[in-house]
Amino acid sequence: MTSETIALIANLALALSFLVGLVFGIAQVRVAARDRRERLTLETLREFQTREFVELMHFITYRDMPASLDGLKTLSDKERITLTQFAQEMESVGILVAERLINIDLVDKTLGSFVTLAWGKCKTLFQDIREKQPDPFLGEYFQWLAERIDERMRKNPRKPFYETHGPGTAPR
Repeated sequence: MTSETIALIANLALALSFLVGLVFGIAQVRVAARDRRERLTLETLREFQTREFVELMHFITYRDMPASLDGLKTLSDKERITLTQFAQEMESVGILVAERLINIDLVDKTLGSFVTLAWGKCKTLFQDIREKQPDPFLGEYFQWLAERIDERMRKNPRKPFYETHGPGTAPR
């Protein structure tokens, strides 16, 4: 064998090993992204199932929300903390969806219309605080999430799972 042939074989081997490494690297990145999404999905589901989150949902559902910053100040410390914690939770969920770390389908299937109900009850308060603080970013992801869920529900209403999948069938 000549040195040219050996050099050609070596270059081909390097190119082939580079391509194999590239394909393997892309596959690993995809697996890591899927694993991250699955982990965040499971963590989010667990968060929605805690007693603390259910208490927050109950507070929002059955309590009249103040319409202004002044009205917020009339609430007890415990009620202000509860409302603030709920708003932070919803803001976090909105960020996770906006950054595509969790899928909006997950939120639609677990919380659905509750997100829009909650935003509807808090909207006037948030708008008042945005103007008076001023903090135009307050609750921006909560609002964005509620608007996306509402839009999805109006344009493509989801059928209940039990209607779309009969006995013995499950999605893949």
